Amino acid sequence: MIDTAPPSPASGRLDRLLGFLGADPSNLHLLADAAGAALDAGRPDTAAQVLDRHGEAAELPPHLLNLRALAALQQGEAAEAVELFEALRRSGGDDPAVRFNLASAHALLGDHPAALELLDSEVVEAVPPAALLRIHTLHRLERAEQALEEGEGLAAARPDDQALMGALASVAIDDERPELARRYALAGGSDPEAVAALGLLELNDHHPHESIPLFDSVLARDPNNARASIGKGMALLATGDTHASLEHIDRGAEAFVDHPGSWIASGWAYYLAGDLAVSRARFERALACDDNFAESHGGLAVLDIAAGDHEEARRRLKVALRLDRNCFSAALASAMLLRAEGKDSDADKVIGRAMHTPFAEDGYTVAQALAASGAYAGKRARN
Repeated sequence: MIDTAPPSPASGRLDRLLGFLGADPSNLHLLADAAGAALDAGRPDTAAQVLDRHGEAAELPPHLLNLRALAALQQGEAAEAVELFEALRRSGGDDPAVRFNLASAHALLGDHPAALELLDSEVVEAVPPAALLRIHTLHRLERAEQALEEGEGLAAARPDDQALMGALASVAIDDERPELARRYALAGGSDPEAVAALGLLELNDHHPHESIPLFDSVLARDPNNARASIGKGMALLATGDTHASLEHIDRGAEAFVDHPGSWIASGWAYYLAGDLAVSRARFERALACDDNFAESHGGLAVLDIAAGDHEEARRRLKVALRLDRNCFSAALASAMLLRAEGKDSDADKVIGRAMHTPFAEDGYTVAQALAASGAYAGKRARN
């Protein structure tokens, strides 16, 4: 079918400017307008092309170099953007907006310390989105306490910044401060991160059915939202829909990349689905993210018992309990060892019965508790 939709105003303006530029290619004002229009229209490749064409003949002046760096940033070419923004700073174009954009490029590269150094008080005050990026950066650097301390002042100064509130809600969840997380999440209104945080809080309060519509509302707007994906998967796991949970948990874990709690949740989901090989791979992935997470060692201990390797299970248990005396998976593995040693009953059946046996007044099973506790698996275990 032929697309008969009219071009957007931004695209129409860009096409006109490109026509003018073709007739007067040395006109720097036209070049700046065309490159800016291309960025506004979401066409960074076009902006880069017209700027590079001019750059072949003459060095780009600072205002055009800035546009070229912004094009690289929109293209996802973070390393090139860093190089161009640094060149701009050396040429005398060092202002808060440039430092913010340079910090964004460093963050995209994963160089969060470099990003944080650039996001000083001057930049945060002068560039509105810088507050959000600073909170995200502190979060990535596992400096939750500092993020929440600074966030209190930032939230007071920007009470209508829903994205900032959503980011602070996520930090508070990972720092195991549910009351603070709820306050920020409610202040975040319709921000996806805020709504996802409310879903995780409902899940942690043993309300998986109530949490699912919240996660669905986020995923309808952003199918790649990691917290909503992992949250929905854990909610489905908590309601007993194990197989349906797998896709959502895995999608969230892949999006988080190095968030051990997500891989731990995936490990339990696959364990309950009966796929012990994939379950082990997920727990090992969690361990590779951070070997100071007790639940990773405890989960692998459970799998070692299932495989009949009690000696390795004991070794892992020792590590898990050293990291966290209250490690839930380690307690489960300890109970399974006591039940399995010296008995002919199959270890898998013993673990399966324990995982689905209600253990609290609310009737929650061990498996459901593990799923719900995954919402708070973002905090590093301490010795």
